[in-house]
Amino acid sequence: MLEEFKKFALKGNVVDMAVGIIIGAAFSAIVSSLVDDVIMPPIGIILGNVDFSDLFVVLRDGTTPGPYLTLAAAKEAGAATWNLGLFVNSIIKFLIVAFALFMVVRAMNKLQRAEAEKPAEPAAPPRDEVLLEEIRDLLKAR
Repeated sequence: MLEEFKKFALKGNVVDMAVGIIIGAAFSAIVSSLVDDVIMPPIGIILGNVDFSDLFVVLRDGTTPGPYLTLAAAKEAGAATWNLGLFVNSIIKFLIVAFALFMVVRAMNKLQRAEAEKPAEPAAPPRDEVLLEEIRDLLKAR
């Protein structure tokens, strides 16, 4: 069973998938930083200094009554909240990742189409045909 698992784990597809997962995790961290640190602050300023990570609706007060200035304060008080800002951030992150994957798949499809459009080299004629052509050419030369 160990040998069978070793064969499975060392197949090219499994190794490629593992590399893809690791790169995807790193890419996810980059996208999170892009959304949280680059995209959302200017949008928040344009919309009147709104911090989307602290955009929430209190559904039920916690042990200490609101209003809560931040989401962290509401969670600390045990309030039930509807975290709209975090949801918006997640949607934007998803759209960025989906667009990046679309571009990768699109590039791969172009490469596959280009590979498929290359004309195949004609197959070499069988050895007996080559010999017959040589005999014919020798007879013509006489």
